[in-house]
Amino acid sequence: MQLSISDIDAIEAWQPYEPSSDRPWNHRLAAHLLRRSGFGGSIDEIVAAQKAGPQQAIESIFSKTDDAGIEEDMKTAGRLVTGGADASQLASWWLLRMIKTPCPFLEKMTLFWHGHFATGANKVMNSRAMFRQNQLIRNHALGKFEPFVKDISSDVAMLIYLDSEENRKTRPNENYARELLELFCLGTGNYSEKDIKEIARCFTGWEIRRGKFHFNERLHDKQSKSFLAATGNFDGNDAIKIILQQDAAPRFIARKLIRFFLFDDTEISDKLVAPVALHLRESGLDIRSTMKLILGSNLFFSEHSVGRKIKSPIELAIGFLRFFDASTNVSQLGQQLAELGQRPLYPPNVKGWEGGRTWINASTILARANLILEILKSDKTKFKAGSLQGWIDSHAKFKPKESIDWAEEFMLATPLSEETRKSLWDEVKTNRDPAKSLAMLAALPEFQLN
Repeated sequence: MQLSISDIDAIEAWQPYEPSSDRPWNHRLAAHLLRRSGFGGSIDEIVAAQKAGPQQAIESIFSKTDDAGIEEDMKTAGRLVTGGADASQLASWWLLRMIKTPCPFLEKMTLFWHGHFATGANKVMNSRAMFRQNQLIRNHALGKFEPFVKDISSDVAMLIYLDSEENRKTRPNENYARELLELFCLGTGNYSEKDIKEIARCFTGWEIRRGKFHFNERLHDKQSKSFLAATGNFDGNDAIKIILQQDAAPRFIARKLIRFFLFDDTEISDKLVAPVALHLRESGLDIRSTMKLILGSNLFFSEHSVGRKIKSPIELAIGFLRFFDASTNVSQLGQQLAELGQRPLYPPNVKGWEGGRTWINASTILARANLILEILKSDKTKFKAGSLQGWIDSHAKFKPKESIDWAEEFMLATPLSEETRKSLWDEVKTNRDPAKSLAMLAALPEFQLN
């Protein structure tokens, strides 16, 4: 009988996972690790991770965070697309990076923080500023949280997006202070309206000059401010330090990380969050070590996590391409993802993408399957093996007697029912077009799960 998440021992949940007869380390769990920590692995990467064992597979993920192999090429490409005002080209550049990167964990963390510090290109309307913010997020994605918050606060794209460039001592703008407390650091219920007003005064004088952040001392409020039980002549960086000293800060960040990497709809108790929050606090809000705790835990590899998330449109498309060692027209892909509700650099609002069940409805379930079919049928889609059939032929040695069993083991987060398995197998036997068979697989509810 499966335990409810509320019945799980919070200490045991975050202990390192050790394979057992009840929870053996196999291809399914290896694929789960690669999907959640990145966008999914190729067949060779899944097999290699399974052979290495869980500890070594996790170490390998954390060792691949230096993408110097593509960094210069990507920066050059990024600079080329920042010349114009259309940030959609920059979104395409990022999708290409997600497909090509040798460091998918770093890119997944960059995507997570992009949703956390959500900034929309549709308001910023400055592709160069959006490119620089994207690089800033990537540079801080696995570092300490306090310097990350300080740098994102003075980032040009963020200053524009939340109107911080118009924050003057004579007319303090509360937008950034409010989101800093509610969405970035503490969460609702952990501050007052007075705190917002006082913290807004700390950020007065922050502006943009010649395309860069500039502190205008003349426009800064130098009077004493009082918020969160602290009083003094504080500036913006002081305010950030005080905010992150609150007990609510590590709890808030821990909860968001758990929600993003483990499960969508499960209620997360304070008791379950507490060990991760404590680690965050004791590590100086270190993201890398906290993510190692989360991804290596019993809970991460348990039935409470495996198959308990719905793939975002980006995870759906990028994961599919990476599994098949393929690439496609990223400009067209960006348009298709926009129709499904998730185009990078274009979050719906400052709260980012809600995720979870919001990705799925009567229209998007068909559109998601059609996206996979369009990728497979596009003459712009290129396979490392030359073609889809070439890929299938080159991986025949990994196929069990029935291709449905193989697909279930390597591509799906949860097992198929016997009825679904039979109907799929009957269709595959009579359908000689592998693209249509894969599109049919992509239409299944099981394929939507991460």
